[in-house]
Amino acid sequence: MKKKLEVKNLNQPLYRKEGRRHLTGDVTMKTQKLEISGIPALLYGKESRKVYLYVHGKMGCKEEALPFAELACPAGYQVLAVDLPEHGERKGSSEKLLPWVAVPELEAVYSYAAERWKNVSLRATSIGAWFSMLALQAKPLRSTLLLSPVVDMEDLITNMMQWANVSEAQLKEAGEISTDFDETLSWQYLCWVREHSYRWKVPTQVLYGAKDNLTSRAVLEQFKQRTGAHLTIMVEGEHWFHTELQLAVLQEWERAHI
Repeated sequence: MKKKLEVKNLNQPLYRKEGRRHLTGDVTMKTQKLEISGIPALLYGKESRKVYLYVHGKMGCKEEALPFAELACPAGYQVLAVDLPEHGERKGSSEKLLPWVAVPELEAVYSYAAERWKNVSLRATSIGAWFSMLALQAKPLRSTLLLSPVVDMEDLITNMMQWANVSEAQLKEAGEISTDFDETLSWQYLCWVREHSYRWKVPTQVLYGAKDNLTSRAVLEQFKQRTGAHLTIMVEGEHWFHTELQLAVLQEWERAHI
């Protein structure tokens, strides 16, 4: 029997007036705070039959969805954003940012959305994109927008092993090895990645920075060939889009493809 989703509406609708960049003339954004199977979530926008699931990247949080919502909601969508494990309201919680934790959670969030909206789309960033593609690869998504996506986690991990001068044999023997670039290499994680591939067939737009230090252009081109995704490349873009120019390009890309 399917586990029933537990959903809490934690308060009456809020109307947000704060945010890091307001993109519409009306900066008032209807926002509802929810909990979906224990996962903190925010729902932006007025009632609609269409929704974007917003999945942040590492060091992000659900509140980062506001600038995207300011574009998507006037276009007729709502935006449902969640906190991944160890992020946002979940910092210090027992759940860890691991694929065998995050992927089932995103499956539950999708089930919640599919029961309430006719059309479900995805907007995801970095490792959040990888988690989302694993979780939603068989789901009938309407469209997908991916920013700086991690598309080949095995390639990323083996690159990190080279940066740390760690061999497979050493990692297997140790189980976990800390690095000086603030990442912990894990044999269990690498094995899980090798055992869980994904096939992505959803219509997809990708925004990629040519200076991305985590995903190479060659790896992204392979993803494009496998999936039919459409690429937009910002020459001055990095993995983290954060400068004024990068955010402006991100805004125009989102506006063009919502």
